[in-house]
Amino acid sequence: MKLKALAAGIVLCALPLAAQKGDTVSAQTVVTVLSKGGEMPDLQQQNLKVWANGKESAITQWQPLRGDRGGLEFVVLIDESAHSSLGLQFNDLAKFIQSMPPTALVGVAYMQNGRAVFAQNLTSDHALAAKAIRVTNGVPGTSASPYFCLSDLAKHWPSQDPKNRREVLMVTDGVDRYNPRYDPQDPYLLAAIQDSQKAGLIVHSIYFRDTGRLDRSLYETNAGQSLLTQVAQATGGKLYWQGMSNPVSFQPFLEDLNKRLENQYELGFTVPVKAKQDLVDLKIKTEVARVSLDAPQRVPVGTPQ
Repeated sequence: MKLKALAAGIVLCALPLAAQKGDTVSAQTVVTVLSKGGEMPDLQQQNLKVWANGKESAITQWQPLRGDRGGLEFVVLIDESAHSSLGLQFNDLAKFIQSMPPTALVGVAYMQNGRAVFAQNLTSDHALAAKAIRVTNGVPGTSASPYFCLSDLAKHWPSQDPKNRREVLMVTDGVDRYNPRYDPQDPYLLAAIQDSQKAGLIVHSIYFRDTGRLDRSLYETNAGQSLLTQVAQATGGKLYWQGMSNPVSFQPFLEDLNKRLENQYELGFTVPVKAKQDLVDLKIKTEVARVSLDAPQRVPVGTPQ
């Protein structure tokens, strides 16, 4: 009897371990699908392959984010040090905000002393959000660092609704005043990227010069644009810029951004439970010709399935 009981105990102890071997955790992210020419393809789940932490993963969801699934939380984050000529772009920004679908919640915030200070919290009243866009104070260094402000926004995102996409449009020169050179290992930049990835933010930017001496240098302009490119690539967003100077008009950028928002999908995939880190590396590919896929390089891990 003792041998039978001991054997039974061994089997019972082994069951949880066996179950754990097949356990996975879920992860979700937003993927932007764009055509490289011609009509937008009808990309299906079977057209995709996904790798998490270098290992191929099972795709559990591929859902277009439109209609009743089109929930969006969008924050326009403006550098308070931006040159006053930014006022010439207000009309285009206001039209862009007011053209968003009724399911979108829009907020407007300003980069001030390392924080994202909201002039208008997330609202479905797009006209109200558009009115929150104002002339910046144009004082050099007011933002402290745009990456401090992005981290602050990611850590204090003004909503907890997991169903909605979270996207940001930064209007800034991208120069980190605490490290005013191109340094891909800038700790403030890397912290902002990680905070954004953990919060599920897709970060787009429009390069626009600040006031002050730094933005008169082509070296600093290139540094700021390079850092903003790094943020966009890491989060699945896009940087918009026009040479080394301020863009003449935001309109073509905003039209492209609107197209991106209209062609986004929710991707769900599995990750082995042993991957107990906050973020996992993501790689996604398709063999469908003339299609580009933009997705975050790392995504947060969800709850056990």
